[in-house]
Amino acid sequence: MLKSRIAAAIAGSLIWVGSALAQETIKVGANLPMSGPNAELGEIFSQAASIAVKQINADKMLSKPLELAIEDSQATPQGGVVAMNKLVSVTKVPYVLSAYTAVSKAIAPIGDRAKVVSINGGAVGPDLAQLGDYFWNVIPLVNFEAEVLIPFVVKEKGLKNIALIFVDDPLGEAVQKVLREQVPKAGGKLVGELQVQRSTQQFASIAANVRQLKPDAVYIASFGTQENQIIKQLRDNGVTQQLMSYSAMSTPSIAELPEAKGAWYTTQSADFTASALGQRVAKEYKDLSGKDANAYVANYYNAIMVFGILAQQLEKAGKAITGPNLLEQRRASPTFELVGGKMTFQENGTVAAPVQIREIDGTGPGKLIK
Repeated sequence: MLKSRIAAAIAGSLIWVGSALAQETIKVGANLPMSGPNAELGEIFSQAASIAVKQINADKMLSKPLELAIEDSQATPQGGVVAMNKLVSVTKVPYVLSAYTAVSKAIAPIGDRAKVVSINGGAVGPDLAQLGDYFWNVIPLVNFEAEVLIPFVVKEKGLKNIALIFVDDPLGEAVQKVLREQVPKAGGKLVGELQVQRSTQQFASIAANVRQLKPDAVYIASFGTQENQIIKQLRDNGVTQQLMSYSAMSTPSIAELPEAKGAWYTTQSADFTASALGQRVAKEYKDLSGKDANAYVANYYNAIMVFGILAQQLEKAGKAITGPNLLEQRRASPTFELVGGKMTFQENGTVAAPVQIREIDGTGPGKLIK
């Protein structure tokens, strides 16, 4: 089922979510991984965005139907640049969804030059806060997640010796930098830093290194199917220590992985039960995917709703829906009521949100432990 949905999504490299193919529409773009080892997340992101598009059209928030043009980044900088150029130059959208730190850093200059807003709901590299006026984030960055997790692990759980396994891309390097700061600050010690290439899928030698280091806990900074393989092969090769990671560990496939049971991960707080809006989104996502909504669903739903609200405000003011006008309007009205509650953009285009720690127990998002 997953493969068939993804195949449908990338057919022709462009799909339209909306019902008004024959009439004039307002278009926004999505530069997401719809194929390859990270397609599971691309499907979650695109489905959440499509729910927001559907609701904006059903509620007639805008003067014309909203359409979502999805291009496949394959979660690579090269793929992201090709997709971004098409969305900016051919589809001519004023607003593009982004994901993955490396992809986001590659496409940000294109958006900046074209004055097209890119908005990220999945990448967490701290330097994403420094990509310019036209790059926004609706997800707390990994430094905020580490500031919650590391003191919990070191001070409350007494797991002072931490080993890091990190992928050799901007996300992994960003986590390495954050842990080098946060672990000693909490009173712990980073006893090993094990880098893996992005294409690597065999981790027996990494597991051997972990066994030799004898840490109290292992932090994994990877994503997609590679993260699944690291977890599985660490356990298969005798690593019994506490595993932990950031929000990339919140995927359904990891939740169902027996070897992941007991692992801790951080994610932003996204309580779908706290409001009628959250309940509506969670129900529509469940109907669409058959799965429980997680923080990524909230992020990409919220990212599209931010556009819908800003565009609605611009139309009421008689202004064109352009990147510069969206930026000006966001600065004038930076607070939004969305899934998860009130969200306020800071001047640098980032948001602050509560972060929680969850334990994987085989039941969707897992057990809330802090």
